[in-house]
Amino acid sequence: MPKESRRGFDENDKRWFSQKELSILTKAKEEVEWLINREYKLDPVVTFISNRYQFSNRQRDCIKRVVCTNEQKEIRKSKVLSIDKLSEGTIYIDGFNLIITLEVALSKGTLIVGSDDNIRDLAGLRGTYKVINKTEEALNLIYKFLEENNCKSVIFYLDSPVSNSGNLKYKILECVKDRNIDVNVELVNNADVILEKLDRVVSSDAVIIDKCISYFNLSKIIIEKYIKNANAIKLN
Repeated sequence: MPKESRRGFDENDKRWFSQKELSILTKAKEEVEWLINREYKLDPVVTFISNRYQFSNRQRDCIKRVVCTNEQKEIRKSKVLSIDKLSEGTIYIDGFNLIITLEVALSKGTLIVGSDDNIRDLAGLRGTYKVINKTEEALNLIYKFLEENNCKSVIFYLDSPVSNSGNLKYKILECVKDRNIDVNVELVNNADVILEKLDRVVSSDAVIIDKCISYFNLSKIIIEKYIKNANAIKLN
């Protein structure tokens, strides 16, 4: 039995994302986007604005992950595929991205809804991963949704340098045994460089969705349908 764990949960978030802090974060988001829409570089702008408001590291990560330029927003919006197209062929899943986001949602960890309408987490695993008790539940929700929408073929891409990627591959394949879906898992050195060239991608990673041909905003739809009590913050 995987260890009981709450992926992406931090007790301090009650303070860092209180109603008072959310109003400040919303103002900071607007200021960052005003500047990056005028071609200022993202990282120094986020640092400058975050220093001004004395944000914690979690708040800084939130700002960085939630913002995008108007041009990026429109490009990403134009690439989103409707769910009825899931049945039209193989989909290519950014494995760690989708699974971790759902694990965080199930753990009631903090999620943020970006200006581009993609949901992102603040888990910050940075090369380390362990299968937890929420992993199987997340996978079952993915498979349930795909079956309901007649998706027959899936390829998960996992970064092999990330610790325990092999264990996650085993879990992905184990959970699909009784499902009517053909699932393959590819362990690759860098999933991003593969996914960013493909059509019908599943990811919320900004680098991937800026470069890929098209994508499904699957994590947001699954969370909205099945995880009603997820802690998803929208700065507006």
